[in-house]
Amino acid sequence: MNVEKTKETCCAENIYRLNGKVPLEKAIPFGLQHVLAMFVSNLAPVLIVCSAAFVRGTQNHLTAAEITQLLQCAMFVAGIGTCIQLYPIWKIGAKLPIVMGVSFTFLGSLLMIVTNPSLGYEGMVGAVIAGGIFEGIVGLSARYWKRFLTPVVSACVVIAIGLSLLSVGMDSWGGGNGVEDFGAWYHLVVGFFTLLVCLVSRYLLKGVYKNLNILVGLLCGYLLSIVFTVANIAPMVDFSGISKTIGQVGFVSIPRLVFFTSHKPVFDIGAFFTIAIVFLVSAAETTGATTAVCTGALDRDIEIDELQGSLGADGFSSAISGCFGCLPLTSFSQNVGLVTMTRVINRFTILMGALILILASLFPPLGAFFQSLPQSVLGGCTVMMFGSIMYEGIKMLKSCVFDDRTMIIVSLSFCIGVGLTQTSGNFFASFPQAVGDIFNGNAVAGVFVVSLLLSLLLPKEKQEDNN
Repeated sequence: MNVEKTKETCCAENIYRLNGKVPLEKAIPFGLQHVLAMFVSNLAPVLIVCSAAFVRGTQNHLTAAEITQLLQCAMFVAGIGTCIQLYPIWKIGAKLPIVMGVSFTFLGSLLMIVTNPSLGYEGMVGAVIAGGIFEGIVGLSARYWKRFLTPVVSACVVIAIGLSLLSVGMDSWGGGNGVEDFGAWYHLVVGFFTLLVCLVSRYLLKGVYKNLNILVGLLCGYLLSIVFTVANIAPMVDFSGISKTIGQVGFVSIPRLVFFTSHKPVFDIGAFFTIAIVFLVSAAETTGATTAVCTGALDRDIEIDELQGSLGADGFSSAISGCFGCLPLTSFSQNVGLVTMTRVINRFTILMGALILILASLFPPLGAFFQSLPQSVLGGCTVMMFGSIMYEGIKMLKSCVFDDRTMIIVSLSFCIGVGLTQTSGNFFASFPQAVGDIFNGNAVAGVFVVSLLLSLLLPKEKQEDNN
């Protein structure tokens, strides 16, 4: 009997089940697929914020070696946060296939704090720690405010997440936001080739292997990029970062807590309030992402314990990230799209991806190797994943009652929330800068606030009460 159970719980088909052990030869490539889908996006916000701290010009500015170590910490805390989501500690964690990573949502507020001469990097770290604890407490009390997040609000947030990522995918396809050769023919060719391989392998591969189509696309696109580089057709892959990393931090390095460095955190009430608002927006994104995992991959509604655990892990893992001098974490939408598209929901399988991240953090050259993956390769893969998130949000919206009230909520939330990100100027120029940082560049924040307020204020129609 026990032997039969062991055989039953250790099989390849378990990748489509939440629990159960999967053979390592299956779990590792599926886990690696999740790492490759989020790797560069996990490091990019750290580079942006730390580069701002690097040029502050003060006595305690960050050095290049310290920034390299923070990139190492970003991989480490993302792996730890993912482990907590998969296998909770107390009530912290959702027991769902959620991958954590450094969030772009906080970028505007963090840059405002880190470039403030009286706060700097140390003030930013203190705000991340305090803000993470704040979100964690809010998350664990979700059962008291969950009723305000109606199905139409959740659907709008999930659709907004997908919409907000569409430009990210296309920017990557073009070579990366802000690069000099953006839109060059070789970026477009490699991105298209990667997407084509993803689509073809999706239909040609059999059984569980068809869900490795993203990994196959990444590897083929990467190989084509190397060929372009070696043949001097186009400079797409740069391996020099590996030797630089070895020179700066060595082959093996253990992530260090910020308390044992010269950049000890500074706790400022103003910095806390600046970032606490963004943590609430991040909570809305995590709520939408967690709901998308449940409805899109598990074919059921989210449970309150899962929501509380997911938000608790979102907040407290961000606090842990701050203790390592890193940025806040959140559930990665790229990986939500991957889960909903492939239906690979096994926790053990995604744990392999988390362990790969932690392992990469211990070997900085390995992280530098992953970082050499061209943006156009990622773009070819992510455009399909990001679109699948929006698709799941539309499916969620389909379950709502279609009446004038729903029409007004959906129409105004997207018109205002998305419209704010497309204005030619600063819509909130007469407001404090923090308001513009939150809403001008973040469609999810505007859609969430407008849909939530309308859902609370607009009277319900009779047919809704009857249901």
